[in-house]
Amino acid sequence: MLTIFLQGSLIIFILVTLLWVLSVMLTNASIVDLFWGFGFVVVNAFYFLVSEDFNLRKILLLTLVTIWGLRLSIYLSWRNIGKGEDFRYQKFRQDYGPKRYWWFSYFQVFLLQGALIMLVSLPLMGTNLWEQFDTLIWLDYLGIVVWCIGFLFEAGGDFQLARFKKNPKNKGKVLNTGFWKYTRHPNYFGDSAVWWAYAIFSIAAGAYWPIVGSVLMTVIIIKVSGVALLEKTLNNTKPEYHNYIKKTNSFFPWFPKK
Repeated sequence: MLTIFLQGSLIIFILVTLLWVLSVMLTNASIVDLFWGFGFVVVNAFYFLVSEDFNLRKILLLTLVTIWGLRLSIYLSWRNIGKGEDFRYQKFRQDYGPKRYWWFSYFQVFLLQGALIMLVSLPLMGTNLWEQFDTLIWLDYLGIVVWCIGFLFEAGGDFQLARFKKNPKNKGKVLNTGFWKYTRHPNYFGDSAVWWAYAIFSIAAGAYWPIVGSVLMTVIIIKVSGVALLEKTLNNTKPEYHNYIKKTNSFFPWFPKK
């Protein structure tokens, strides 16, 4: 098990290193974000291929992870390519110094993201490599339902936000319709739900401790690079956001407050 995990880590290490070299050439560290979803597709495919048999749960997981990961990477590529380096990485570059950030970025951004991919993907390893239960049970069907809900919120939220931003009349305004009426971060909620679906599949396979990957993903989304960071930015840039906060749940979807 450890050997397979280390082999998967080596694959991701090589890929993020090549991506880092490209980022230095482009002076754009934010291209690492485009790799995030695809990285999980690669890791899961590796676990799937080295597993001893291809049962229905593994095939199901392979399909769902591929759909989720490719959708996310394609969407971020469409949204970000041609728009320069993300403001977060620009600040890092400024803080560390433009002349030396090319080297710092390798550890601070690329190796860190590679390590997070391997840790977060533990439920994928559990589902593929544990063989305690190789037939579908009720937990698998629960996992499918949770994944569908999560994917709907994540992809639907991204679509609605992209359409909202496309209209010049909405500049400076806050999106508070559709999925955004029930949670201030439907895409982040959906992302977390998708990963808890993977945790459910892992439990269904008899692998319990690997669900720490889903816990880690949720913590990252809520406390580190997702909700907390975006809330701080929006509070400072959009006056209407204060009223939006009073009416709408931060993470878990619920009906708006009056």
